Order: sequence, then structure tokens, then C-alpha cells
Amino acid sequence: MAIIVNLDVMLARRKVSSKELAEAVGITAQNLSILKTGKAKAIRFSTLEAVCAFLACQPGDILEYRPDGDAPASKGD
Repeated sequence: MAIIVNLDVMLARRKVSSKELAEAVGITAQNLSILKTGKAKAIRFSTLEAVCAFLACQPGDILEYRPDGDAPASKGD
């Protein structure tokens, strides 16, 4: 997949639990899990906006474009 979701990284950096984020944004824990694992086929801009506002980050902190075939970036990047 060319779009990588780094939501788990931002949650760890902000020391926020998935449950806390789901409640604050108004989505189910299951839908947040689908998003975190990269299995989501889409995300509403309103949801992305709410996530970014709560985590005080930019969309680029959460979503990354990586052309197919590129090796994954290391966790330290």
C-alpha cells in the first residue's frame, strides 16, 4: 500500500490511548483500530481534522506516501 498510517506513532508520542482518542474524536474503537492498522480504505476530512486537533499535529504526521516497492522507513525516522 502506498499510503502508510502512522497514527500509532503519534499516539505514543502524545502518550494518548486509542480509547481516549476514539472518545474525543467520536468514532468507535473498532474504526480507530481499522485506521491504525492501515486497513481503512478512506478517512473523512472531518475525522482527520478532529484527530489532528486532538493530537496537535499535522495530517503529514499521521499519513505518509510511500511508492509501492519502497522499503519501510525505520521507526526512528
